[in-house]
Amino acid sequence: MADLTRHIGLSLGADVCWPLCYEALMERLDLHLPIGEDRVSFDVERVTIEPYDLRQSCKYDVVIDRLTHWYHTSREWIKKSIVMNDLYVFNNPWSVQSNEKHTSYCAMMKLGMPIPETWMIPPKSYEPGNPDLKPTLTRYAKLFDVTRLGNRMGWPMFMKPYDGGGWRAVTRVADEAAMAAAYEESGKSVMHVQAAVSDFDRFVRCIGFGPQTHCVLYDPDAPLHDRYTTKKDFISAAEEEHLRKVTLTINAFFGWEFNSCEALRKNGVWHPIDFANPCPDSQVTSLHYHFPWMVKAYVRWSVFCAATKRKMQKNLDWDPFYEVAAMDLSYEEKLDKYAALADAHFETARFEEFCATHLAHLDEVAWEFFGTDQAKSAVQQKVTALFPPHEIERFTELFWGRIQIWRSEQG
Repeated sequence: MADLTRHIGLSLGADVCWPLCYEALMERLDLHLPIGEDRVSFDVERVTIEPYDLRQSCKYDVVIDRLTHWYHTSREWIKKSIVMNDLYVFNNPWSVQSNEKHTSYCAMMKLGMPIPETWMIPPKSYEPGNPDLKPTLTRYAKLFDVTRLGNRMGWPMFMKPYDGGGWRAVTRVADEAAMAAAYEESGKSVMHVQAAVSDFDRFVRCIGFGPQTHCVLYDPDAPLHDRYTTKKDFISAAEEEHLRKVTLTINAFFGWEFNSCEALRKNGVWHPIDFANPCPDSQVTSLHYHFPWMVKAYVRWSVFCAATKRKMQKNLDWDPFYEVAAMDLSYEEKLDKYAALADAHFETARFEEFCATHLAHLDEVAWEFFGTDQAKSAVQQKVTALFPPHEIERFTELFWGRIQIWRSEQG
């Protein structure tokens, strides 16, 4: 039996709390797993940013990436390491770069998901200096009245960037005047106008991490630290399974292993409204009660991928999904088939067997850890990074208290 070490890299930005907790859990687990004829252990290291030779080797087997969507140097290093060194990374970086919300809406409409009516509109203004702009617009751009979309689609609506994220520049418009003002303020951004799902009775965010999913009742009108509610039994088991299938279908389709899907329920129908979020919030200041689930999900999926040498899917294959979409089936029947493709993509059965065999003690280790001073220090460090000094103690105790509620329920 050979002793092998799998190297897991953390590609981080302003992340504070979850890496500290992830590293602590991995240290406490001290895994030495019998994989085939070998015994596999794990080394965790934070990835640095520095010049690199395109031909240089990559020491990591798996990289957990939190930078690709905005820091280009790390994104290009990750792409190089996949191409040259067979690195495995959470979320296909080419897909993250190219498949924005616009593409995700189009693709899921094609698969038959009940996406609200959505229009793209040209920008209100343009960057100066392009000599081709004026002749292009003069010849081909048609004048339009943006307020007519509201009369066509019905009020209210939402105007938001076609490639947005983090609720950036999302505006609810309820009438023609508000629509005109929002368009005026949008400036050089290319915008979507999307029909509102009025009178919905549930707003759920489903987090997908590999084949793992976690549904949270979401309150978009609450302060950031209260948007992830702690309510339970807000949907049925059948609805939770439905949202699992929707989320994993989206993630498998786009090569995203870590993504979230927001959906609204109206008259019993779940309408996905925002699901191109391939680097969802992982901070205790947002997740609080749900934070331990997130950290454990990081551990399970990274250990599975590293231990089994899971192969990175470099190219997306949409044809199997489109073949299902073309079948003469109901949406629910198609969704079952999409989910089967997703479960095959994520190796769900193999993953669950792996966790039962090698990580059955993770829940107990995590329960103990999240009661320690070390865990509380991680919470406090994140709060200190975000909150003014006079609020640090208050919010540290708030988030820590919610984690202790989680522990009391899990215990």
